[in-house]
Amino acid sequence: MDSLTKKKQTPMMEQYYEIKAKSPGAILFFRLGDFYEMFDEDARLAAEILEITLTTRNKNADNPIPMAGVPYHSASDYIRRLVEAGYKVAICEQMEDPKLTKGMVRRDIVKIITPGTIMEADALENKKHNYLAALRKGSSGQLFLTYIDVSTGDISMTSSSDARQIYSELQTISPSELLLDPDKIDDFDILQSILPQVYISKRAEENFSGSKSFTWQLAAASRDEAELLNYLFSYLESVQKQAINYVKPVIRYELDQYLQMNHYTKAQLELTQSLRTQRKKGSLLWFIDKTRTAMGGRLLNQWLDKPLLLEEPLNDRHQKVAALMDCYFERQELVDNLRNIYDLERLVSKISLGSANARELDQLRLSLSYLPRINQILTSINEAIAIDYFQTLPSFEKLYHLIDQALLDELPISITEGGLIRSGYNEDLDRYQDALNNGENWLAELQVREREKTGLKKLKIGFNKVFGYYIEVSRLQAQQLDDQRYQRKQTLANSERFITEELKEMEAVILEASEKSVDLEYQLFVELRQKVSNFSSSLQQLAESIAELDVLASFASLSEEENYVRAEISQHPHDFSLEASRHPVIESLIGQANFVANDVDFSAEHYILLLTGPNMSGKSTYMRQVAYCVILNQIGCFVPAKKARLPLVDQIFTRIGSSDDISSGQSTFMVEMMETNTALKQATSRSLLLFDEIGRGTATFDGMALAEGIIHYLATQVKAITIFSTHYHELTDLESQIPSLKNIHVGAEEVEGHLVFLYKIISGPADKSYGLHVAKLAGLPDSLINYSAQVLEELESNATYLRHIPDLEQDQSDRDQEQLSLFTVSETNCSEAELLDEIKKINLNRLTPIEALNLMYKWQDKILD
Repeated sequence: MDSLTKKKQTPMMEQYYEIKAKSPGAILFFRLGDFYEMFDEDARLAAEILEITLTTRNKNADNPIPMAGVPYHSASDYIRRLVEAGYKVAICEQMEDPKLTKGMVRRDIVKIITPGTIMEADALENKKHNYLAALRKGSSGQLFLTYIDVSTGDISMTSSSDARQIYSELQTISPSELLLDPDKIDDFDILQSILPQVYISKRAEENFSGSKSFTWQLAAASRDEAELLNYLFSYLESVQKQAINYVKPVIRYELDQYLQMNHYTKAQLELTQSLRTQRKKGSLLWFIDKTRTAMGGRLLNQWLDKPLLLEEPLNDRHQKVAALMDCYFERQELVDNLRNIYDLERLVSKISLGSANARELDQLRLSLSYLPRINQILTSINEAIAIDYFQTLPSFEKLYHLIDQALLDELPISITEGGLIRSGYNEDLDRYQDALNNGENWLAELQVREREKTGLKKLKIGFNKVFGYYIEVSRLQAQQLDDQRYQRKQTLANSERFITEELKEMEAVILEASEKSVDLEYQLFVELRQKVSNFSSSLQQLAESIAELDVLASFASLSEEENYVRAEISQHPHDFSLEASRHPVIESLIGQANFVANDVDFSAEHYILLLTGPNMSGKSTYMRQVAYCVILNQIGCFVPAKKARLPLVDQIFTRIGSSDDISSGQSTFMVEMMETNTALKQATSRSLLLFDEIGRGTATFDGMALAEGIIHYLATQVKAITIFSTHYHELTDLESQIPSLKNIHVGAEEVEGHLVFLYKIISGPADKSYGLHVAKLAGLPDSLINYSAQVLEELESNATYLRHIPDLEQDQSDRDQEQLSLFTVSETNCSEAELLDEIKKINLNRLTPIEALNLMYKWQDKILD
């Protein structure tokens, strides 16, 4: 704002612009009495997003200032909507009591709310983390990533020299806000394209340099890790305006410590959301989530994101799930009790930040009251299985009694009006409350006495905030009033108001008690909240224990209800078998009786399955259910099968369906080849590859050659267990050439001209693709289907698939020599001159595609004769 404009502003507006300059890029909520006001562009923007009235300040001025406001007591919903729209909100409060201040009230920003730091309950999903992530390049060129959920205190950190891995991890955790210095991140444009919904906070690291260290969260932090933590926490303190002391120790992890799946694989497998609707319903998470607490739901998300690779902790989960399944009644009672546990993690965060209200302390008290019964149940389970699988939880009796002695058993509906503290907790507060209660009784008695003394039956005693207590009579009755005790206080249209010395004295007592009671009660509550915050660390550990119990009980209930089986862990990467495996989500949607279960069998001899069969027959379902069994097993759940023997898989790669990368201008085929390349380079013999229709995005022979080359590379170089689905039936001949490959197909029958899908996986290759039958099912015109059938018949009668498949043990030089011979015609029986002469006589413009193809086959036959 220029100096000329500044001179014309009122002192309050000068204060506003001064504070606004401290929070560039944020919408400023400027506290004025009972409202948060916004001015200028902030007002215009807020009015549009929040659909509130846009007015002006100083309407008669030459340049009135746009203005919009929201009530402070209901501001949280407006803040949430602005943050969800991708904006920061700076909260400016009155730092002094306006009643006690002469002149301008001092104001300042008390916090800045961003997408990654919002704490309002309505803005957070109960069972999903809300992450603020920070990214920086280390001294050796590695990328370091850390992310924190401010609402729970969970924080993690990882690093990699491969930017693609870090970017895939970013896409997976899906932070609400990403903090980075754009001058130090080379791929800023890429980050913007892969994280279109993420609020990116550009913040130079130099702004946060200083002596304060935030590495207490991470033991033995390296220099790069320490700098990243300082970068993150300095930003947090700059927006929260207070220390963040409740954060849990940092979980440092390497990506290869868990079963790895890139963002594309997780999306294609529909782990957390449906591909079609982009919603949780229809995903694997949607089906398996039977957790009863918010903490359990978030932990299940974490486990699904990072399945285990170590056998010992995995066996521990499996054993606990089995124990819970064996103890049905105890498990049911455990689940019923867990249902009553509130979100302890987020309660602890609010308590530590000093933003928790009395109702939230009451929620903590209620949650703690269920711990004794939960411990009894855990003890009963341990006794039933004769093994102490489950540790009992801390009782927190001291904390429970601390809260219970202070708060009433039932809090009032409106906790903002006080009346929260139990009688007997504080002597001074009891005295004030007694004065208030007795004062009300005294006023009622005074009204009766005054009516008797004056003879005025309609005389009443009232109160308002401006004039205090008064005795009110009608104007007609006032003319009859002859009492020297009465002093006129206020004249109204139809009545007169008086006061007496006796009423004045009681008024002073009551008002003092009322004011001091409110202040003292708030002070006592703040002290109570501070005492409770001393238990933060142990409460966070309690929350983690309850979350794990919740997830394990959820697995047990799911496994029992759906007849899942515990998988035997095999030690060889190719020792992989499933008997009657099912797709859990589809089975739940169509019913178990309607779903066709299938076997899966890999071995050291056959670790590549070439899957053929018509479209819509269930090939993609089959591949996904194999992946689901692997993932469910490695998060600790039982698997949807009658019998299972599974190795620990280190990576899963998928190529199911097709997609263009519009943002980078890459075609479906290019994306397919890039993803295939990533899988071939990164996969190991312990990996699982699921490839569907690789090569279909280019010309038929090109695609077929690429598909064959990929299979050959998988068999000789990668040696990972693979399901390769294809419509190239010619590839089924590879079974005789590649010992590790085995043909399987999805059964289908043609009954009276109609295609019937069997959805059953059968050994051997499919005899045809039934593409025309599927097109007919899709409703294409009969004339089109009939014409296509004629063309297909002609093509099949002339088609000869020539391929040179070298023996896998053959020397490379021999293969090269044989490949060259394909282009040599000197040894053929066909005269080169005759062939060229025939080609010259052809009018290419008059040839149909079928005629041209037939000619090529004819010339090929002449060459080979």
